[in-house]
Amino acid sequence: MLSALIWILAAGVFVTTALPLTNSVHWWIRMWEFPRLHIAAVALALILLALPVEAPFKPLLLAGLLLCLVYQVAQIYPYLPFAPREVELIRNSTRDARVCLLAANVQMENRRHADLARIIDREDPDVLLLMETDAAWDRGLSPVLDRYATVRRKVTDDYYGMIFATRLPVDSVEWMYPSDDDTPAIKAVLREPGGSAFNFIGLHPRPPVPGNDTKARDEQIRRAAEMTSSADRPTACMGDFNDVAWSWTTRRFKRYGSFAEPRVGRGMVSSFHADYRLLRLPIDQFFLTPNIGLVSFERLEDFGSDHFPLKATITFEKAADARD
Repeated sequence: MLSALIWILAAGVFVTTALPLTNSVHWWIRMWEFPRLHIAAVALALILLALPVEAPFKPLLLAGLLLCLVYQVAQIYPYLPFAPREVELIRNSTRDARVCLLAANVQMENRRHADLARIIDREDPDVLLLMETDAAWDRGLSPVLDRYATVRRKVTDDYYGMIFATRLPVDSVEWMYPSDDDTPAIKAVLREPGGSAFNFIGLHPRPPVPGNDTKARDEQIRRAAEMTSSADRPTACMGDFNDVAWSWTTRRFKRYGSFAEPRVGRGMVSSFHADYRLLRLPIDQFFLTPNIGLVSFERLEDFGSDHFPLKATITFEKAADARD
């Protein structure tokens, strides 16, 4: 009986490991890119459970589970704290040359407006990106938003509202629709404290859930990367990608846009789900091109949303010799 249960669970590990290899856009296939750590944990538990048990085709069972375990761990390895870092920190940048970025998916039904307002007041970001913003969130944060020189709003009740605010000098701000659905993204050309222009791109594509395949999401992420690859200025990209850091679409995004990722070598910095520690995944992303220095990157505290906010501080100083 135990051997039959082990084989049934092992079959689940085999299938959920193999399905994402098809690169299908069906949500029920691509969803298995997300819980790679959990699948690896199940594979390891089954190996330990199967070792003392008599089971048919036991060598095949153990070999298959070991292969799945190694593959899953290899996919998430860059996001473990002992992996080599992709972006080192700038330690001696001057405070006046820094730019603070903050992004938060507010969760539309969440009504803890004051808690997020306190976080924004405390962190005082130069660039603010809010997602899932409806009219109630727009009203609730209006005292905070009114302090910014530039504010752009897409206020909707369909979970894809977005608010962008900045106090930096602005060359241009435009709403974009990088895929065929009606999900907005934003591209801004801003001026950092030294006067040089840089791009800020904010994304919030649709997730792979019943009723949504990943074609539109993948297309939006790809087109955002292509905009960066043709840009002649530094670029920072932030948002709720609804995609894990280790997926092939995120890796393609980094490759096309020549992006670096602060998470690599610093742990997963999982941002969703705020209420369930064991189910948390890194789906809120921050990327920067190599001509931008990173001062800090962190996850902030819970404010009632299912996502944690992400904060990054960057600099444009020529301080390569200051990297740790």
